Amino acid sequence: MSRSDSIGAQHMTAGRMTVRRIQFRFPDRLGGIWNTARPQFSHIVNSGSLAMPYLEPYLIETMRQARAKTADPALIAEIDLYVGQEAAHFRQHQQFNRRLADLGYESVPKMEAVLKADYQSFARHRSFTFNLAYAEGFEAMALAIGHMLVEDRAYLFGDGEPTVSSLILWHFVEEIEHKCATYDVFKALDGRYLWRIYGLLFATVHIMARARQGYRALLIEDGLWSNWRSRLALYRLLLRIFGRLTPRLLRILKPGYDPRSVPDPAWAISWWQQYAHGAKDLSELDMTKIGEPAPVARTTEGAFQ
Repeated sequence: MSRSDSIGAQHMTAGRMTVRRIQFRFPDRLGGIWNTARPQFSHIVNSGSLAMPYLEPYLIETMRQARAKTADPALIAEIDLYVGQEAAHFRQHQQFNRRLADLGYESVPKMEAVLKADYQSFARHRSFTFNLAYAEGFEAMALAIGHMLVEDRAYLFGDGEPTVSSLILWHFVEEIEHKCATYDVFKALDGRYLWRIYGLLFATVHIMARARQGYRALLIEDGLWSNWRSRLALYRLLLRIFGRLTPRLLRILKPGYDPRSVPDPAWAISWWQQYAHGAKDLSELDMTKIGEPAPVARTTEGAFQ
């Protein structure tokens, strides 16, 4: 039996993984600084969003190539659900990014061109092994970021525009939900520890370097990069983020790392349950209640907390 054919005995398909096509309607008042209490965080998120219409199609194409290399029906089903979720993500980010461009940020099309070139180059000139390792490295990092965002949601999003905050939290609770997909594919088709770690390090450095390039340019356009108070606030924010993120990234380096060993946050579990119960307000969460524990059983009425 081949490694790809035996994967069904090695993993559990994420039974709750669901392709959710939530529509986010951004208000006319939306500005680039959608969280006036944390303008630096606004542009960190904006910069990250610019990558999604190029990163996620690249991940999708990598997983489609992987799909053609396995005959395991469980793994194929997992890939298909993963692809469905990622496709829904990047389409919503495209809409948000268009709004940023329409606001007149000149750095938006410039960064989009850089990111497009990056992922086209990886797809055309790098090996399948590299692209598979990058995909798993990115998803491992995204799981860590998702946990950090959910844990610190009240501080990071509490004063933000509800639609943008809801978009980001939707994206990352689904990153948590499909945490095993690329791991299972990588384990089935390659599995080498050094390649997994190389993919993690390369993807992390690449994404964070491009994110810094993007938020620096956006902050310059808003006159916040040269302001010493703003720069100090940025450094404090980055210390807070990386203080929470670094331990989660370090655990990925363990040879025996498996995303199944990472417990899902209660708030993310509740979000999934709200969707399953038909909650209608997940595209515009009540930011005044976002830090409160969310009930796990709901009707369609009322605000998700």
